[in-house]
This record gives sequence, structure tokens and C-alpha cells, in this order.
Amino acid sequence: MVIKVAIAGPRGKMGKEAVATVIKNENFLLVSVLDSKKDMECLGDNIPIFTSLNLLIEQTEPDVLVDLTVPSAVFEHAMTALEYGVRPVIGTTGFTDLQLDTLRNKVEERQVGCIIAPNFSIGAVLMMKFAQTAAKYLPNVEIIEMHHDQKVDAPSGTAIKTAQMIQQTRTSMEQGHPEEEETIQGARGANMDGMHIHSVRLPGLVAHQQVLLGGEGQLLTLRHDSFDRASFMSGIVLSIEEVMKRNILTYGLEDIIL
Repeated sequence: MVIKVAIAGPRGKMGKEAVATVIKNENFLLVSVLDSKKDMECLGDNIPIFTSLNLLIEQTEPDVLVDLTVPSAVFEHAMTALEYGVRPVIGTTGFTDLQLDTLRNKVEERQVGCIIAPNFSIGAVLMMKFAQTAAKYLPNVEIIEMHHDQKVDAPSGTAIKTAQMIQQTRTSMEQGHPEEEETIQGARGANMDGMHIHSVRLPGLVAHQQVLLGGEGQLLTLRHDSFDRASFMSGIVLSIEEVMKRNILTYGLEDIIL
């Protein structure tokens, strides 16, 4: 069966890669895209451009909506798609716990799958899983995530997801000296269950993360680098295929590939 796909956010760097990936995949059919305006560069193959998600769904009837937009829009897009029975595959981060709970309830109500992937890179997902395993034995953890300077949320969704996965194996604890004091606010980064998360934003970067796990006389460093957004496309393809088989909300690709 050919899966009919719509893409929200085709103008961005990730969106352009996703459009090209879906078009060349013989198992997918790109039926439409959602953008804020219609005067974007030609997509080829007469692919219709919509500024309204409701009209897009009603007129082109996609099976899956791949959303690569921004945190301020993606929640509403996902709720609209689910209401129509369209399965969202979401690569945008920045959801609140309340929004995730609301989406989960809507998925259960409509009985259609939804996948939210803080990172579509298979290598990044493996890094997160390895960190989760290692933190059971090396519970002193710091995360350094590095992204391009146009990224709007910090920490990244990948860093937050990594910390959440580590929480499942690591005993909750505060790290560092008990009387530690920041002489400049924020020097130690964000504190999540005692782990520290540091966000770097610089031009020239794409998406990079290190997980540092310290022990007596040793340091384990797990690092993943995405040098090109093509690294995310295999995860998008996998998510489109998998969301058609699921009737639950899946948060993170580790539940799919591992």
C-alpha cells in the first residue's frame, strides 16, 4: 500500500530534505504541503501548497502528516490531524507535559497512531539508549548539546529525552560539591533531577550531543554528531512506515528500533 504523506514546514532545511526523501520513496506519495504562504519555490510535480491544515486534509486526504514546523504551531497541527484521523509524525520539540497528555488522550480517543521524535537520527537514538544503560553504573552525568544558532528551544528535545531515559536507570541524586555556588548565574547549566544540561548555540553547527558519565578515575564519553540533515531522513522514513501500524502515542524512536 502506498502511504499518502503531507508535510508541514517544507520551506525549512529539514522540510526540504523531507520533501525530497518522500518524493523519491516508491512506497510514499507526497499529496500536499502546509506552509505559511504559497509563493515558495516550486516543489515540482504540481504538489499543492496549503496555508490551512483543515483544507489540506479535506482536499488531499493524507494518511500521515509529517510536521517539521515550530513549537508554537505543532501542537495545534497535531490535534487537528488526529481529529481527522490523520497520523502525525512530529519532529518538532518543545511540548509541555500537559500538551503531551492531551495528545495521548486524543490518540486513545481516535485510535490512530502518533510518533513524536526528539531526534530522527538513528545514531542519536542509539547514543541515548547507550547512555541510559551506562548511567545505571556511572550515575554522575552531564549532557552537552550543541545546535545551530537559529534553534529556538533550549535545552534541545534530544537532551531532555536523554535525561528522561537516564532517569529510568539512574538513582535520583544531586551531583557536585554540596556547597557549590555559581558565581555567574547559569554557569552549571540546567538541573534536571541532579543532572546538568548545557546548551551551545553557534553558527556552523547542525545537531551534536555529548553525554559525559564520570566515575572514580574514569570518564565515559558518548557523542553523536549530525553534520547534515540527511542524517535524519532514515528516521523519518521509518516513522512514516511505523505510525501506520500503531494506535498509540510513541515518544522517541528507541521504542521502534530497539
